[in-house]
Amino acid sequence: MDKQKTPLFISLIPVLVLIILLSINVWLFGDNTTSGSNQLSLLVAGAVAAVIGGFYGVSWKSMLEGAVKSISSAMGALIILLLIGSLAGTWMLSGIVPSMIYYGLEILNPTIFLFATCVVCAVVSLATGSSWSTIATIGIAMLGIGGALGLSQGLIGGAIISGAYFGDKMSPLSDTTNLAPAMAGTDLITHIKYMMYTTIPSIIITLIIFLIIGLNIGDSDVGFEQVSIMQNSLSSTYNISLWSLLIPVLVIALIIKKVPAIPALFIGTIAGGLYAIFFQAELIFSLNEYEIGNSLSYLKNAYMSVMNAMTVDIEINTGNPSVDSLVSTGGMSGMLNTIWLIVCAMSFGGIMEVTGFLSTITYSLLHFVKSRKSLVLTTSGTCMFLNVTASDQYLAIVVPGRMFADSYKKYGLHPKNLSRTLEDTATVTSPLVPWNTCGATHAGVLGISTLVYLPYCFFNLICPVMTLIFAYASIKIAKVNVAQ
Repeated sequence: MDKQKTPLFISLIPVLVLIILLSINVWLFGDNTTSGSNQLSLLVAGAVAAVIGGFYGVSWKSMLEGAVKSISSAMGALIILLLIGSLAGTWMLSGIVPSMIYYGLEILNPTIFLFATCVVCAVVSLATGSSWSTIATIGIAMLGIGGALGLSQGLIGGAIISGAYFGDKMSPLSDTTNLAPAMAGTDLITHIKYMMYTTIPSIIITLIIFLIIGLNIGDSDVGFEQVSIMQNSLSSTYNISLWSLLIPVLVIALIIKKVPAIPALFIGTIAGGLYAIFFQAELIFSLNEYEIGNSLSYLKNAYMSVMNAMTVDIEINTGNPSVDSLVSTGGMSGMLNTIWLIVCAMSFGGIMEVTGFLSTITYSLLHFVKSRKSLVLTTSGTCMFLNVTASDQYLAIVVPGRMFADSYKKYGLHPKNLSRTLEDTATVTSPLVPWNTCGATHAGVLGISTLVYLPYCFFNLICPVMTLIFAYASIKIAKVNVAQ
């Protein structure tokens, strides 16, 4: 493709347009920006990039193919999103999540809840290697428990995501944990061991913060009487049982056994639906008309209830408005806003890549590299920039990994410095961007706007700062014997 190299200030125009439009959206729509305004802003910014690209000789066919290719790369994530919506629906109908909430209220209180949530999500994510699966299963349950305890959604979301991304970052099963060393030129075990220097202090600080917040909240915000009322509402509506928790255990075991996310989530969804049919008959009776004593009628209505739970909104009336809000679910349809956002974001990223604007911007950052310290800073900045513009954490790892590998060799730095920096910035900041695939997904799954949970994702905010502190203080910066 023969096209002129665009100047930096020209390449930045679509990005500036996007930033301006997104800022206006936040000002006017608040935390409701993902309902349409952000999607349209991404398309407008993509259109601006396409117009400029056409002026510089890039064909419309090439740009369209770039957008389609970018969207295609996210198809796996989009299918997972739909399955997460259906899984949440059947797990709510079957009483799996309500049982988690019920028993969680037995053992947790506001003082230790945020701390415990972060630890539990970290352990599950470490075992599974998947922050997405952890947030979509354990995260949803913890959100329900925390809501029943009277905690704010932002705080709960921050604790869930902080723990999930610690586990994702440190797990040898994680795709990003394998991708980062591959791009930097080091091995997986070396990468994980080296990350511990910045990651362990970050999670310790995070846990201390959540513990302090919990101690200041105390038990006064929610009384034992209110908790008892909520538990009674759940037990009178659902057949609450510890046996239901075997299904989440099954899904986690499948992921640990390296079963791909899509079949694992599908199995979890079907298992939840079957459990509902066999053990939640009274609830299913209440959702649809039926003929007493007619088994065919029950099967028909059970099938309809499970299908509705997987695909659309279902309203479960427990007699307690607070509990009703906890057990509400949108099925696959509840994920459509998020899918729309990801498609628009990937379209923008694809056009920016094909036109060469992304490469112009990223390579111009190499001019800022004057020392080992500035190299780490520039790498971090590039990762975060690509999370915002390319809307994908994998690109935010791959592009800087390829771009800066030779520079780390030039400055005599071991490749594990690059792989650690990629994870400390690209992986953990991806859920903080509303239109990034990670940020959009988690906001859709949890039902919390990215900007609402962002201030409380302490681990994700501390990690990039920690890696810069280590670099500028020359703490644990591994070097190799390479001529500079």
